[in-house]
Amino acid sequence: MSLPSLRMASSRFCSTKSSNLPLYLSGVGLAGLGGYLYVTRFSGSAMANAPAVAVQEKSPLDPNEFVEFKLKKVEPYNHNTSKFIFELPDNQASLLPVASCVIVKSSDPEALKGSNGKPVIRPYTPISPSDAPGELAFIVKKYPTGLASVHIHDLKPGDSLSIKGPIPKFPYKENEFEEVALIGGGSGITPLYQILTHALPKKTNKTKFTLIFANVTEADILLREEFDELKKSYPDKFNVVYVLDKGTKDWKGETGFVTKEIIKKYVPSPDLHEKVKVFICGPPAQVSSVAGKKDGFKQGELGGALKELGYAEDQVYKF
Repeated sequence: MSLPSLRMASSRFCSTKSSNLPLYLSGVGLAGLGGYLYVTRFSGSAMANAPAVAVQEKSPLDPNEFVEFKLKKVEPYNHNTSKFIFELPDNQASLLPVASCVIVKSSDPEALKGSNGKPVIRPYTPISPSDAPGELAFIVKKYPTGLASVHIHDLKPGDSLSIKGPIPKFPYKENEFEEVALIGGGSGITPLYQILTHALPKKTNKTKFTLIFANVTEADILLREEFDELKKSYPDKFNVVYVLDKGTKDWKGETGFVTKEIIKKYVPSPDLHEKVKVFICGPPAQVSSVAGKKDGFKQGELGGALKELGYAEDQVYKF
């Protein structure tokens, strides 16, 4: 198996079609009619005089139209990656369902076009929580030949980016599985990060998560501090395994690629049947080797190492 040099941004690993989209869009339409729901908080006989508290019901994002959002700030992450934080109006939250992504394009139609003369549109998975007020954050790796990533890295605070979404992916439900394994490669880590940061902080969460995260070098590991902190905070519910193509002599983690042996070592057995789920998101070659190729926007047949180890199609989801 050969893990490529991870030249694809995380946007590449989030397809833009989903069987859950029509259902979600209908829900958005109903929510839009209500605007905001006012809930009265009360205590005893004082309920009549209690102040009304506005509960946000509608996302500032639109699943049908692109909306422009201003870049609030840029936080450099490593040698080729930065965190881009966009401002949401009126301190609203994105309310993005987990797991989901958005699609982006340049606010200037002439600023970002492909070789065919058409606007370049790419999916990205936000890393900010869906309830984070006033912000929508992405972590973006810059690739010299990646038109969208270069454009985003050229943005300055105050510039705008056109964003449409959400595009629902897998409808994560709390405690639906006893064990969840997440296999990620490079900047394809973002959908897996979205699930982990949504599920682990919940006091009612009983699911155990194992993340296998493959990268070329140690410097390429994105969100490492965040994952290490999650492991420290939830030691009984989360474990992370880093795998490097090129480990140094001081590297104590796994080296090479995500092989059948590594999966068998860390991922719960397929004998758990419906109690285990494996999510994978990474470069196409890695996804193919681990779980078989995707069929366009569809899941495609299960293949690769997971099939050889006895996992069934309904136990695996490819982002």
